[in-house]
Amino acid sequence: MTGPLKSLKVIEFGGIGPGPFCAMMLADMGADVIRLDRKSDKGRDRGSPGFLTAGRRSVLHRGRRSIAVDLKSPVDRDKVLALLDGADALIEGYRPGVMERLGLGPDVLLARNPRLVYGRMTGWGQDGPLAQAAGHDINYIALSGALSTIGRKAGGPIAPAAMVGDLGGGGMMLAFGIMCGVFEARNSGRGQVVDAAVLDGAALLTSIVCELRGIGHWKDERESNLLDGGSHFYDTYECADGQWISIGALEPQFYALLLEKLQIEDPEFQRQRDPAAWASLKAKMAAVFRSQPSAHWCALLENTDVCFAPVLSTGEAARHPHNAARATFFESQGVVQPSPAPRFSRTPARRPLPAPYIGEHDDELL
Repeated sequence: MTGPLKSLKVIEFGGIGPGPFCAMMLADMGADVIRLDRKSDKGRDRGSPGFLTAGRRSVLHRGRRSIAVDLKSPVDRDKVLALLDGADALIEGYRPGVMERLGLGPDVLLARNPRLVYGRMTGWGQDGPLAQAAGHDINYIALSGALSTIGRKAGGPIAPAAMVGDLGGGGMMLAFGIMCGVFEARNSGRGQVVDAAVLDGAALLTSIVCELRGIGHWKDERESNLLDGGSHFYDTYECADGQWISIGALEPQFYALLLEKLQIEDPEFQRQRDPAAWASLKAKMAAVFRSQPSAHWCALLENTDVCFAPVLSTGEAARHPHNAARATFFESQGVVQPSPAPRFSRTPARRPLPAPYIGEHDDELL
């Protein structure tokens, strides 16, 4: 183990989506994360999101050890309790009340290990009218207000592949919450419960929209605002070859450079900050970008202050020269995946090990 969290020990109760992403983040930074998987799945691979697969190791399960247990077995539960006695933190993603019924609720575990940080990951939260209802990423970000801001005006909201909800609003917020709890526990000697809800985290991610709305600069209609594709200088455009590029020329000096690079002399483009002009200017700019393939625009605009980037797939992103130079992605067992982030100067994280087979570390740990 290496990285800034190499002294941290975490027990992860196997789940899907946000819980494993939280555990992955902690393991990437050097934490010793032990994942508890179902004994009935012992010896098998586990893919994402939680599907058993053949020959593929899950990206979200990388970098930790796995033991296979039956939490309903008193013998196995005692082994789990012994592991938790020496842990700094726990991650669980069951519906509220399940851990209590298993005899592994916060009251039991904090009585045994008063410094334990008990991380709970749910969609709706531990309480409230919806706490016991089933749901998925798309439902949580819908109720948070985040989903309403994503997509085109005519086409309706578009769910961004579990990134805003499960991963950003859920797993990442839980990782932050656990580290806050561990920091506090090392000062006070007392652990606590971290109630991380995807709904709450996704709502927090709408802070910039709430800020703009509060000062009168946000309309509750997609493609009507500065940052949601409403303006002609902050949007994506299709090129002659069907590829897409992005423009983010917000500041006046960057916008002026964009017009210069595109050789646009139409005086209407001087109305940069006039929302009444955006629709017509966007149509004109779209015609400019459709006139040439994406390679032309990359050669002309990339690495300038225009604020430009091509829109790449994850496979293409890994091959881009900038990402390649920084090793932003790496390949493990045939799967291209993102490298640990952020980066540390003195205690850097190493490339994560592949996800373990379920129960691979039973003999070592039990």
